[in-house]
Amino acid sequence: SSRHCPWKMNQLPAKSAVASPVSESMNSRGEALDNLSMDSFWLEVENIKQSAEAEQEECSLADVKTQEEGEAEAEWLQDAGLAELLGEPAGDKDNLVLLSTLTRTQAAAVQRRLDTYSRSRRRRNKHPVRDVRDIFAASSSQDTAAEKEESSPDPLWHNLRTSNTQRKTQDYSCTVRNPGKEEVFNMDVAYSEQAAVLLKGSFLSESRKLKDGNALTRFKIPKGRLGVTRIGDLSAQDMKKIPTLALIELTALCDILGFELKRNKAAKLKTTEKRLFGVPLNTLLENDQKLLPNTKVPLLLQALLSCLEKRGLETEGILRVSGSQTRIKSLEQKLERDFYSGLFRWDDVHQNDVSGLLKRFIRELPAPLLTAEYLPAFAAVQNIPDLKQRLQALNLLILILPESNRNTLKALLEFLSKVVAREKNNKMNLWNVSTVMAPNLFMHKGLPNKIPEGKEKQLAEGAADVVRMMIHYQDLLWTVSSFLVAQVRKLNESNSRRYQFCDKRIKNLLRKIHADKDKVEKNQGEPSKVVKVHASLLLKDSLEVHLNNATRVADVLRQFQKNLCQNGWNIVNTVNLLKCNNSTECTNLLLYEVGGNIGEHCLDPDTYLLDLYHINPHAEWIIKQNPSCPRMF
Repeated sequence: SSRHCPWKMNQLPAKSAVASPVSESMNSRGEALDNLSMDSFWLEVENIKQSAEAEQEECSLADVKTQEEGEAEAEWLQDAGLAELLGEPAGDKDNLVLLSTLTRTQAAAVQRRLDTYSRSRRRRNKHPVRDVRDIFAASSSQDTAAEKEESSPDPLWHNLRTSNTQRKTQDYSCTVRNPGKEEVFNMDVAYSEQAAVLLKGSFLSESRKLKDGNALTRFKIPKGRLGVTRIGDLSAQDMKKIPTLALIELTALCDILGFELKRNKAAKLKTTEKRLFGVPLNTLLENDQKLLPNTKVPLLLQALLSCLEKRGLETEGILRVSGSQTRIKSLEQKLERDFYSGLFRWDDVHQNDVSGLLKRFIRELPAPLLTAEYLPAFAAVQNIPDLKQRLQALNLLILILPESNRNTLKALLEFLSKVVAREKNNKMNLWNVSTVMAPNLFMHKGLPNKIPEGKEKQLAEGAADVVRMMIHYQDLLWTVSSFLVAQVRKLNESNSRRYQFCDKRIKNLLRKIHADKDKVEKNQGEPSKVVKVHASLLLKDSLEVHLNNATRVADVLRQFQKNLCQNGWNIVNTVNLLKCNNSTECTNLLLYEVGGNIGEHCLDPDTYLLDLYHINPHAEWIIKQNPSCPRMF
């Protein structure tokens, strides 16, 4: 743990006063880690050091300016879509609409940051900003924010603050999870609300063996009546709303758990004239999309992963055994010259050199793959005692990531899962892979390199643990929580109502709104409903479906398949139909919810459609072919 490297682990956020019992919990987790070999981690650090020695002069660290009081809160409010609360002009009232969708714990998180920002403004004798309590219809006062907290505090925030104070002396009982037991991972209720309820009891600390991936607790997302939504199921328009909501929720969760969420400023490095290595992800994708439209993962990364999947998964020590640094540097130069022309010969490259190129590509990104802003938050996840809450925080962080980073990270994690699945042949289990990849994800030349003395081993193990969780639980982490989808629906509904109220014929409009409301309330009491399902790209006809409480998406797709085969519907274009063994498989078809309070939503096969109709009665339902299925004729 005393080894040195040019790029150290990014500095973690300082823990709050509740950190003492948490540290005790971390020590118990650390005892399990003591039995694990961290040799792979430090060997990887040494390899990074060697590969960077020749370029050390080019990798100067940028100075990170200390933010003045209130600056971090101002940035947070801007990133959370609440810039108008700072007194800045806004072109619309989207942030006010956003506030109306927040839960109590989320609203408390917003209030806390606005209070801090307000106090800093008053100290600098600047004009006061709007108080979020005015928007929430709370009592208004001319007292300072600090006096408000003492005289008439928000009840929820008062309870949270009191609970955190009590937790300083609370006895943290260590509840050992049963690795063989499958636990429920609730995504219907906001994570911060769940954590607030748990404050009434004691924190769950995790004691587990980290070496054996099979010992990890298994979690199951219970499917409600509306099914489960994965990243990619929502339209781009709706997904743009998710990071803002996830940031507010993550902050609320950290507030309740007693951790301070700090973010870095991206450091500017020297620009590069290269086309592949050291190029920003967005620039890579823009160039790649000129060749292949809709490319979501850099073509070079796809080629590296494809090469390793074909010839490297069975190689003993793949990823851990370092290739020749001289050859890797030479290969990088050849790729820069020949990759886009298609002249680069992958068959001539040794697999350990390809894995070296893969790790070099990740390290050489101008900004970390986990982003400079949120790398400290990813690293700080290890400080959360309870495994389920660590996963909740990771899930929100994944949703906050820019789309290009999230897609690239998913492609990498899927490959790492394949490496772990071949453990018997390549001798790389989950922990081995995690310790090798952690330095490449958590060490970056453009970020602060201060580490508390004597904490290197703990931070290294924690970073490897975070990578391990991302690999093992990636299906869960790439899920959009139901409570976030519900908030997106509320945002869309509020925006729609606000737009309608701009109409001059206000009386007719109000009459129509009340009529629609009565209609929706009436529909919610209906035991059945007849709706039309469209498949305009496949058929000229629409499918009439009788909905009841038991009708699911899978049932409609099977009915569509049956009618298609038996009734000889008028097919628009046979090329648009997927043929497998002379039959149309309903598993290759998807049902989408389009319009109303959602942009476009690919539905889970287990979604109950009558429940969905009651939530979004103005949507259209359209059957489309699964874009991930290859066409077979």
